[in-house]
Amino acid sequence: MILGHAIEEVAVPELVRFAIRHLGIGFALALPFTGLLLWFDVASLWHLVTHTADGPLAVFLLVFFNGIVFAGAQLGVALMLMADDDAPKGGPPVPVRVVAAVASAGRRAPRA
Repeated sequence: MILGHAIEEVAVPELVRFAIRHLGIGFALALPFTGLLLWFDVASLWHLVTHTADGPLAVFLLVFFNGIVFAGAQLGVALMLMADDDAPKGGPPVPVRVVAAVASAGRRAPRA
């Protein structure tokens, strides 16, 4: 109770919970990815981060922007995997008749 009023739980729609969950997974994947970039010193990132005053800011921005990319990809994949396949998977095979065609190239008449 806060100031004599009970706090009611707010019902979060299922789609919002779905989005928050998968965006969180994407951001969680960005942290080890950025750590691996620094660990393997890709493009001398470790040297740049440790030898400049703005290194912590650079690491934060790298994690943040990688998080945006990974979160968007995670949410996109999760949404695409939700598809309902109610449509029939196909029917009986239909024979297709293949006819050989001969084409010849001739001279065109000049344009007027």
